[in-house]
Amino acid sequence: MAKVSGKIFDLDLFGKLMGFIKPFKATYYFVMIAAILLSLFSTLTPYLLKVTVDKYITPKDYQGMVLFVSLMFVTLVLEVVFQFLFVFYANWLGQKVIKDLRIKLFDKIIHFKMAYFDKTAVGRLVTRAVSDIETIASIFSQGLFMIIADLLKMILVIAVMLYVDWRLSLIVFSVLPIILYATRLFQKSMKKAFEEVRLQVANLNSFVQERISGIKIVQLFHREKIEYENFLAINEKHKKAWLKTVWFNSIFFPVAEISSSVTIGLLVWYGGLNVISGGEVSLGTIFLFIQMSQMLFRPLRQIADKFNSLQMGMVAADRIFGILETESNIDDKGTFRPSLLQGDIQIKNLEFSYISGEPVLKDISLDIKSGETIAIVGATGAGKSTIINLLSRFYELDSGDIRIDNTSIRSYDLKTLRKHVSVVLQDVFLFADSLYNNITLFNPEITRDQVIQASKAIGVHEFIESLPEGYDYNVKERGVMLSSGQRQLIAFLRAYLSDPTILILDEATSSVDSYTEEIMQRAIDKLTKGKTSIVIAHRLATVKNADRIVVMDQGRIVEMGTHEELLKIEEGHYAKLYEVQFAETLPI
Repeated sequence: MAKVSGKIFDLDLFGKLMGFIKPFKATYYFVMIAAILLSLFSTLTPYLLKVTVDKYITPKDYQGMVLFVSLMFVTLVLEVVFQFLFVFYANWLGQKVIKDLRIKLFDKIIHFKMAYFDKTAVGRLVTRAVSDIETIASIFSQGLFMIIADLLKMILVIAVMLYVDWRLSLIVFSVLPIILYATRLFQKSMKKAFEEVRLQVANLNSFVQERISGIKIVQLFHREKIEYENFLAINEKHKKAWLKTVWFNSIFFPVAEISSSVTIGLLVWYGGLNVISGGEVSLGTIFLFIQMSQMLFRPLRQIADKFNSLQMGMVAADRIFGILETESNIDDKGTFRPSLLQGDIQIKNLEFSYISGEPVLKDISLDIKSGETIAIVGATGAGKSTIINLLSRFYELDSGDIRIDNTSIRSYDLKTLRKHVSVVLQDVFLFADSLYNNITLFNPEITRDQVIQASKAIGVHEFIESLPEGYDYNVKERGVMLSSGQRQLIAFLRAYLSDPTILILDEATSSVDSYTEEIMQRAIDKLTKGKTSIVIAHRLATVKNADRIVVMDQGRIVEMGTHEELLKIEEGHYAKLYEVQFAETLPI
């Protein structure tokens, strides 16, 4: 949870936000001018009413009255016009700013390294990119400019009241400190309340998204009641956070309304006595002060209300800039952009830990020749997939180095490196889109003919054509319309089309039926031909034909050799793994 600053308004944060207004300076200045004119016209109307009452209605001057009523009508029309322009362009500016801000935020998020996502809930990021961004728009549409317009109006009202009658002004000003003090307390309380609201909204979004994403686990393990009760607890906290804001509103607005009514009563009492006794206060002046006292107090109430919007927007902006200022990107300062690679890989004294002080890889050294197929096997948690994550630069190395064609991967342009390295994972992610778009990933350089030829080459064309709409079949969210084996076949096709120099298969043939595995094996043979290949697998039957097999245990390489060589090592790790998996086929 972000810390709540003691400031009512964070100027530093606001300055960062105003930086996004620079492309729209003309609109910004127009809105400010509209706010000034709106304040002038709204203040002019009650003054014209005073003049009309005192100089034309009381003396029964019909022509003068018609003239001033006409002036009041023109002023009112201008006020309406500038009110429209002010509201429209303030909202327009807000939408333009959050559009640019959302683009910058999304661009920042998609370039974070994997370590950031390991520690950050997806639901929180969704909240930041969607609802928090929308809340920032209220700074412009309902907050900042509205407050400026109201403040200008209040200044003009005070000036006019002092000019017309200082005694009646003192009556109004005597009540003003009560409103100001209540407003300040209200603003401080709402700042803390809205911080809590945003926290609970993020918690609620994260909880709901995770449970819906993992609905199979929820139902499979009969956790519906447990998760329902957990949801009730989170929803209760969400409700309490909002009720706190309702409580503060319930106190403040009645206090403001009573203060306003008391002021009107005092003005009527004093002004009425003065008129009856033949004093200097005119009937028009009383009308003027009644209207202007409302114009003074109403903006104060509105400022407090709009300050809520401003505070919510600033809290949201604080969270957004917290992400934008997070330094969690892979250091992409490499400039090496080769069009072709040989595919030689050298891993030297590699050390890595996801959590400081808990090493996952310990002094790993391995040379892989161009065109060679290397299999990496070992128990779960041995560090197999971590090597792949480092080779693709999803994480930074702690120490040591990985070199491709005798050049450190840090020296490669990140986009170029990942273009030459293709990974097929066990858990294939597909977007809620057509199969064709999931295969090409919207790459305009890949044509439909190329996709069809590639699918025929690796033996998946018939499977795709058997689907209701073929290549245009919508696989829905996360590819739920396809089996896990079918999703993996699509991943093979993606890899084949990218034509990588280095191919990595991370448990790519696990948990599939024998028929699909046979198709996959043919695809693998086609994919790995002439490429440097790294195959990670638990099932040793899929790695027996590898040029070399690397056996890992607890973050270290403990054995290396061909299938036959490793089986000859007495009490060897590989021999034990093989015996466990194929015990039923071994002679007694």
